[in-house]
Formats: sequence, structure tokens, C-alpha cells
Amino acid sequence: MNSNDPNRSPLRDVAQNPEATARYLADVQRVLLDIGKNLETLALEVRVHCRDTHVEGDRFYDAWLRAQPVERAFRDVLKNVQAITKGLEKSAFKRRAHDEAVVNTARKRKEKELEKQRKNTPPLQAAPHNPPQYGVQAHSHGYAGPASIYDLGNRESA
Repeated sequence: MNSNDPNRSPLRDVAQNPEATARYLADVQRVLLDIGKNLETLALEVRVHCRDTHVEGDRFYDAWLRAQPVERAFRDVLKNVQAITKGLEKSAFKRRAHDEAVVNTARKRKEKELEKQRKNTPPLQAAPHNPPQYGVQAHSHGYAGPASIYDLGNRESA
């Protein structure tokens, strides 16, 4: 595509390829994890500073009480960053699963169509093994046949 095309999106090619999407999301995740480490360090430094800030006339726990909303805000931010990184990882897996589902859907449709054709076509009748002999009494070769040559009844022996 032409890079001067106004309709061209830089992430369009990435979105069309699951491997490229996974690589891109892994890069974003790495950046967010690095930001998360920096935020953890900043949260510790802010905690130490806020808890050590005493005003004249404070009781021993007043500084701690004033620091709690700030610490809670940093904890919430860190929790959100961790949730985003987990979501990025999950979305990369979902993207790959989508492409696999698309490939499997085409294959399953072909299998269903073959099964449908198999059900709709009547099965071929096999030709009889022994051609019928006219004038000769038909005898079955199943379990009801004679057990010995003395048990022939009204049939003839060979």
C-alpha cells in the first residue's frame, strides 16, 4: 500500500496477522510492566515521604492517616496496570484462537456438507451373492440349516 494513502492505518497490517498482533501486544505489555516497576518505586518513595511528614501538634498516627488516601490511589493505579497487562496477554491468545476458529469453521462446514450428502444419497444395494435358481427350492445357509447329512429332511444331498 502507499504510505501517502489517507485511509491507511499503521496498525491495519498488525491487526490482520495474529503473530504480528501478539508481538505488538507483547511490546506494549513490556512497556507497561516497565512503567509498573517505576510506579511501584514511586509509590514506595511517596509512602515514605508522606508518612514522615509531621505537622506540629500531630499525634503519632496523624501522618499515617493523611498518607492513606495517597497510598490507596497508587495501589489502585498499580492494580489497573497489572490488569491491563493481563488483558493484553489474554487478548493476544483470543486473537490467535479467532484465526484457528476461522480455519476450523471452514473445515467443519465441509465435513457437515459431506455428511449431509452422504445422508441424502441412498446407499447402493449390493448384488445378491448367488443368482436365484428357478425351479430349485431356495434354502437358507443360516442357523436353521441341517446339522448333519442325516438331517436333510426333504432336501437332496450332493
